[in-house]
Amino acid sequence: MSHDRKPPDEDDAALFRSAIGPVRELPPADAPPQRPKPRPGTRMGDLDEADARDEFRRMLGPDTIEAGDTLRHRRDEVPVRVLKRLAQGQYAAQDELDLHHATAAGAEALLRSFLLDARDRGAHCVRVIHGKGLGSGGVPVLKNLVDRLLRQRSDVLAFHSAPASQGGTGAVLVLLRPR
Repeated sequence: MSHDRKPPDEDDAALFRSAIGPVRELPPADAPPQRPKPRPGTRMGDLDEADARDEFRRMLGPDTIEAGDTLRHRRDEVPVRVLKRLAQGQYAAQDELDLHHATAAGAEALLRSFLLDARDRGAHCVRVIHGKGLGSGGVPVLKNLVDRLLRQRSDVLAFHSAPASQGGTGAVLVLLRPR
């Protein structure tokens, strides 16, 4: 065996280079088209909304308002006849807020802002459309939220579900304390 012989892979590489001759580098090719990226989903938002809805239902307790229930409340200083007139739609709503398709958190922020703006503009009666909650899967979330929030506000004198011609149990008329 002779030691001056090159290893076989070096011989093969030299043989290949001499067989193909000089080479030139090709220009870089465009990247192959990529599949379109999927539209961003709202999975985390949906999960957050479901968690908020579950938490809200836990807070409601045993006195949860159902889809067909009438909302009604008055402060002690408000005469009963005022609530009765409100129930009959005898007060003209000066402004309206529609909460359909709002998330629970979004509806709460919208309602707070709406009531503050309405009172600042001098409105005495407003209508809030919360829907009947038929798409909420059992508990009408927005209706319960509106009821709880209105009861807590010192600027709300009274509220009652609207007459059938103005939205019935899917809307509420609210009397606001004058500025």
